[in-house]
Amino acid sequence: MALNPQVTNLIIILGFMQISKKIPFDDPNVLNGVRALYVLSNVIIAGIYFYVQAQINKKNDMTVVKYVEPAPMGSGEDPKFVATTVKAYDLQQLKALFKAQMMGIGMMAVMHFYFKYTNPLLIQSIIPLKGAFEGNLIKIHLLGQSATGDLLRPWKAAGGLMGAMSGGEIKTDKKSIEAAERAGRGGVKDE
Repeated sequence: MALNPQVTNLIIILGFMQISKKIPFDDPNVLNGVRALYVLSNVIIAGIYFYVQAQINKKNDMTVVKYVEPAPMGSGEDPKFVATTVKAYDLQQLKALFKAQMMGIGMMAVMHFYFKYTNPLLIQSIIPLKGAFEGNLIKIHLLGQSATGDLLRPWKAAGGLMGAMSGGEIKTDKKSIEAAERAGRGGVKDE
């Protein structure tokens, strides 16, 4: 039985919090080593993402993906019909991954250089790298898993608070798609 990724993240965080208490961060060599580990982790993630981008462009999958995107929570808008291609969808998802990585680096830079926190460097060297390998794009384009079951596009929104804030589930059933097409709301077509 595989553990839920959030549970394993919690275990890793708690474990590394205990380990980080024993690390002498006041030693400049140790601190620079942990900084190097953090940078290396982010370089590996970026390398993976660039490789995945090359694979997406090489495959050039123009299969049409249709779905109904939920309206943003509290917006009062109707759900939006989206017709795109597998390639465009994957590139959009990859762009979101890059953006999340850059935001994480920015937040870590502020925490480390402005607030002088050093312990999160160690944890943030592991968790994002683990998360990258758990992502659907990496499973398909790097690890070679087929896009069936949970990997069938469009992917379900993340669970928990972030998933709830996005406004709900993406709908792929024929009835929802036809209703959104008839309503004329959206109709975004990415090529």
